[in-house]
Amino acid sequence: MAPHIGMSSPAGSYTSGFNKLTLRPNPASALKLDAFTAAESQSSLSSSFESALDDGIHMERPLLPGVYVPTMCFFEPATENLDTAAISRHAVRLAHAGVTGLATQGSNGEAVHLTHRERRLVTSTTRKALNEAGFSQMPIIVGCGAQSTRETIELCAEAWEAGGDYALVLPPSYYAPLFAPSSETIVEYFTTVADASPMPLIIYNFPGAVNGMDLSSDIILKLAQHPKIVGAKFTCGNTGKLNRVATATRKMAKCYDPDKPEFLVLAGSADFTIQSLVAGGTAFWQAWPISHRRLALKRLTWGVVGVKAGLQSWMGYGGYARSPLPKPTAEQTEKWKQGFRDLVLLEESLS
Repeated sequence: MAPHIGMSSPAGSYTSGFNKLTLRPNPASALKLDAFTAAESQSSLSSSFESALDDGIHMERPLLPGVYVPTMCFFEPATENLDTAAISRHAVRLAHAGVTGLATQGSNGEAVHLTHRERRLVTSTTRKALNEAGFSQMPIIVGCGAQSTRETIELCAEAWEAGGDYALVLPPSYYAPLFAPSSETIVEYFTTVADASPMPLIIYNFPGAVNGMDLSSDIILKLAQHPKIVGAKFTCGNTGKLNRVATATRKMAKCYDPDKPEFLVLAGSADFTIQSLVAGGTAFWQAWPISHRRLALKRLTWGVVGVKAGLQSWMGYGGYARSPLPKPTAEQTEKWKQGFRDLVLLEESLS
């Protein structure tokens, strides 16, 4: 975000500054995108990003306060190939519900089950569907975290080429016991990725997904000074940490605008939405595909298998998660169908 102590601000407003900063990788980065070989990725990472600007995919899409929803990934039942028709239909349904933005390649999107090529296809399909349905201004956040700095940068580049606008990045954790002290490795990781990524980053603080690693507010605020790190998602449930980051980043802004914050503070779980609002949170992550935002206070804990079963029962699509996740039993399917009943009836009453 800008401005920052000891760091000059990008020229222009938030959108003209941050979004224009992200059109191509930083040549000063030690991990240049053109270092990737064709064998390492099927995308042309060494090519100029300028060609992508002419295809109608990329435009300025600032992160605004509101509700952001991670999309599901759908598969053909017989083959487990991507069901792009269902992916498109679901994205447009969520957009019509009035959400602020969508996210691909999250846990609900089964990113861990997808190849790089499939991840690109999901994001490009989502972008195309939104554009054709009249939602070209809606931003797409793409999960891009990986265990190596190199692959994270590669995922960011591929996501941008596919039509993503922001990269949601978890810290690496597999070799955490070998990291440098005082979170030096984490700071270097995010800084290097942000330098090289063609699009801005959102820090993803989710201890449950990274062996308990919980980024401190000091580390998040240090990283927030990078001009291409534009937000943080708090799935740690720590409203005190969220409050400190929200307060500090507001003070760091040159001219704070609550309708267009320079650093988006996302509450990562709907079970602390009210607390986050009180603490200064500016956006919220609704981690299930119920379309109306007024349902964001209702928490479901059934995971991707249960949510897909509910979708299939009530909306006629959803199918199954990709193997090795199990298919639900008939008893589970009926249980989850009934569990969704009140939510579906409430949603229908609000439409």
